[in-house]
Parts: sequence; C-alpha cells; structure tokens
Amino acid sequence: MSIQVNRLADPLVRAFVTAVNAHDKDAFNALLAPGATMADDGSDRDVADWTEREIFSCNGHMDVESESDGGRTLLVSYRNDTWGEMRTKWSFTVDDAGRISRFETGQA
Repeated sequence: MSIQVNRLADPLVRAFVTAVNAHDKDAFNALLAPGATMADDGSDRDVADWTEREIFSCNGHMDVESESDGGRTLLVSYRNDTWGEMRTKWSFTVDDAGRISRFETGQA
C-alpha cells in the first residue's frame, strides 16, 4: 500500500516526488541546490545525465511505500520504461537554504 504524495511528511521531498511523477524537469531542478550530487547503488552519478536517463526520458514514477527519518528517507516502488518496476530506497540531504544538496537511491 502506498502513501499519497500529498501526505508525505517533508515538504521538499513531497515536491521532489511530485515533480518526478509529473515529469516536470523545471520543478525538479528548482528543488536542487547548486552543485547537488547523487548516487545510484552507492556510485556517484552526474545528476543531469542520470535524471534524464532514469526519470525524464523513460516515464519514471515513484509510489512511496513508507517513509522514515522525518520524511527524508523513502521506500519506493519505482518504475520506468527502461527497467520496469523495482523496490528502491531514496534518501535526501537538505542544505541550509532548504534545497536538496544530495539524494541517494538504490535497490531496497
């Protein structure tokens, strides 16, 4: 059973999931701090390249199963046209300006 996006505890993470599911690249990028970084399965990746390949060009979609760490860590059923559906964990680091400075994802 998934959590409705509008019920996610952290407003920034809620906006991140909303932007991913709407395929709204501008809204997504506005949430990221300058120089934001990310990792996939423990390996650092280029944010722009990875998000284009894994989210925006292949209809990425997040169904949140659970949240922890005040809403900054999510267990997600993630799907896209490239890989199908998989269970993933997402964690977010937020900077002092209230933007995402790093996010990490990987198989759960």
